[in-house]
Amino acid sequence: MSMSTNKSNWVVGIDVGGTFTDLIMLNVADATVSLAKVPTTTDNQAYGVVAALAAAGAKLPDLQVIVHGTTTTTNAILERKVAKVGLITTRGFRDSLELGRRTRPKPYGLTGSFIPLVPRELRLEVPERMDAEGEVVTPLDDAAVTSAVKDLVAKGCEALVIHFLHSYINPAHELRALEIARGLWPNDYITAGHQILSEYREYERGTTACVNAAVQPILARYIERLRSELREKGFTNDLLVMQGNGGTVSSGIVAEHAVNTVMSGPASGVMAAAYTASAAGYREVVTYDMGGTSTDVALIQAGVPTVSSELELEYAMPIHVPMVDVHTIGAGGGSIAFINQAGMLQVGPESAGATPGPICYGRGGQEPTITDANLILGRLNPDKLLAVDRPVSLSEVEAIILEKVGKPLGLDAIAAAAAILRVANDRMAGAIRMVSLARGHDPRDFVLFPFGGAGPLHAAALARELAIPKLLIPVRPGITNALGCVVADARHDYVNTVNKPLPALDIELVWTILEAQIAEGRATLAREGVAIEGMRILHFADMQFQGQSHILSLGLPQLKVSKEELQRLFEAAYWERFGVELPEIRAVLVNLHTAVIGLRPRLDLAVLARTDARAKNLQGALNGTRQVWFEGGVRETPIYQREKLPQDAAFTGPAVIEQLDCTTVIDPDNRVELDALGNLLVTV
Repeated sequence: MSMSTNKSNWVVGIDVGGTFTDLIMLNVADATVSLAKVPTTTDNQAYGVVAALAAAGAKLPDLQVIVHGTTTTTNAILERKVAKVGLITTRGFRDSLELGRRTRPKPYGLTGSFIPLVPRELRLEVPERMDAEGEVVTPLDDAAVTSAVKDLVAKGCEALVIHFLHSYINPAHELRALEIARGLWPNDYITAGHQILSEYREYERGTTACVNAAVQPILARYIERLRSELREKGFTNDLLVMQGNGGTVSSGIVAEHAVNTVMSGPASGVMAAAYTASAAGYREVVTYDMGGTSTDVALIQAGVPTVSSELELEYAMPIHVPMVDVHTIGAGGGSIAFINQAGMLQVGPESAGATPGPICYGRGGQEPTITDANLILGRLNPDKLLAVDRPVSLSEVEAIILEKVGKPLGLDAIAAAAAILRVANDRMAGAIRMVSLARGHDPRDFVLFPFGGAGPLHAAALARELAIPKLLIPVRPGITNALGCVVADARHDYVNTVNKPLPALDIELVWTILEAQIAEGRATLAREGVAIEGMRILHFADMQFQGQSHILSLGLPQLKVSKEELQRLFEAAYWERFGVELPEIRAVLVNLHTAVIGLRPRLDLAVLARTDARAKNLQGALNGTRQVWFEGGVRETPIYQREKLPQDAAFTGPAVIEQLDCTTVIDPDNRVELDALGNLLVTV
């Protein structure tokens, strides 16, 4: 369906988070916008999605497209609420998925354990073998495949994985086994490893395929339920689903590569940040998303988020498909502060969650959290927050912080709350260093883009700690992930292993692989039939020096790249990351990666900032003052209402800026300006 013939102008983005389901609905014709925030329905996310549409007043027959970010697959893996999976593999290799890389769950002591996704009795072997060059060593035994499939059906498996050695270089045996299995398996949930990931390393490829199979039935059932709910209410257009690579995919084919939707939640926020910052004129960005339980940080360079294929979701769970490279730590608004066994103050990773939540929520929480510390220090509005369930007085919160944190450290309640903030900020600054300094990037070259319910509360302190010169705070920080769903393009990634030293590399093979990847991407875009306005193609190479185990990913300027260019690009990337030259060691081209991006229509972000409430001057946006703690002590601080800030607002901190979905703290002497798109630009 093309855009021009579509009469409906409403575009909807829905992000399902752990606590809330956020929705943003934009009318691209008359620039109206509608927002909704409803509790997530964890037993069936579809109910929360439908409730959010109702809360926003959406008329489903009038919607042009709904883009949906889901935590269904991520939660299923983390909670191990997955389908029963059977595996057919090469004889002698049934245990490689359990042996893994011979690492340990905990680095010290022989403690910890893990349970493989597929138990040993459901991992069956068949005679077949390819060598590393793709030559047949042992032909596939068709009868053994037939017998194994029937055995796994009898054992009650819902999903099947076919995973053979060296299938990335020659998939003939996997394809033949797939053909046999299709005739015998009772449903469509069959995963051939090479179709999910065409890379060497059978452990990572096999685990990724098993993750795909384990969540495929769950995602397929959920999407089908959601589609039928929407159809009943008159929605007949595109339902797209966010992927971990920051792109969207049609709901009609999303379950085929279900593993690609893992980590789609954090990815949508990074996409919104890239889109918003680029529109405001900033291309080098550190994103900082602080929610209730965790903080996600990522890097955007030249307007494009960094993508990696090295995610390990938890111990022994490597998922090697391209995803936006997000670093997560367990520090959010609900993170609990306590005195650890060494007598030191620690914040997180345990969280009070939504229930019982921070003390100030009045739901019975008795452990001090980052939110409670912000409240004591005047950074949050007591009247807007306290009576969430039951009124809790400031003195009650102070008393608990004093008892559990202050007294053991010899501090009063204010000093104890300030200490909680400092420790939390130090952990979050460490996460930002992990994606910047640890990878050879200077934080001073970037702007910090804080979002999530709690990001703008802490951003000024983090920027000062890291010497980041500027903050860019979007119009609606609390619903940034839903906006990411609206602005994300359709995207499909393809990776193939080459694994050849550059001197021995046939450069025409490189061009052939890249051309085949483009063709596959174009075919997939055509098959899903999503309305797009053009196409963008990005090429990457994963390289290493011979003998190394870790790879560096680098962008390729064009398809017909030369060997000399590959060498030069890799040496430059290695120098930027490590500051080392190794001219005596050969460079190896490990993988080739192509992203085929279907460009969805651009949106004017100025619509989000339009409001009739703007005051004529700064005084009109003032909501009074209150005592707020900053590093230099407590200051009488003006409180502004964000929607009322005049279009040409410019002022100097200290200040607190309040809005429905979050609170922003501006440190003393920081300079604040409102830009044309409604973003707050803060010079630190």
